[in-house]
Amino acid sequence: MNPVRRRRLLLVVLAVIAAGIAIALAALALQRNVTYLYTPSEVLRGETSQSSRFRLGGVVCEKSFVRAPGSLEATFRITDRADFLQVNYAGILPDLFREGQSVIATGHMDGNVFVAEDVLAKHDETYMPKEVAEKMAQAKARPHSAGCGTH
Repeated sequence: MNPVRRRRLLLVVLAVIAAGIAIALAALALQRNVTYLYTPSEVLRGETSQSSRFRLGGVVCEKSFVRAPGSLEATFRITDRADFLQVNYAGILPDLFREGQSVIATGHMDGNVFVAEDVLAKHDETYMPKEVAEKMAQAKARPHSAGCGTH
């Protein structure tokens, strides 16, 4: 093999290796930013880890919303009408947030409490991912009184 061909072959091999490394790094970065959606029942069954960041979807339980006087700290319960989880959130809640409304909160578990970093109120299925819309439809099909009791 002459030196010119060897140099070209080496450059092609290096380019393929560099592309492979770039793709692997991009996939790793995307995987770290993925947050999965779970319902309270799935969380209580242990389908998430205590330290992982995920989205919690469900309906805000009636008469569960409490805001600390003079602060932005709020607590409420999210239910899938089978089970519920207590949610703590410090921040401004969306205008569409209210009891009986479907919400998606992003955060992590701290013991038996979900600590939300962000809360989104759902207004319709127009902009909802398929998996979220299906889980919300399942939750809405259950009776309103189910799943909002106390643990």
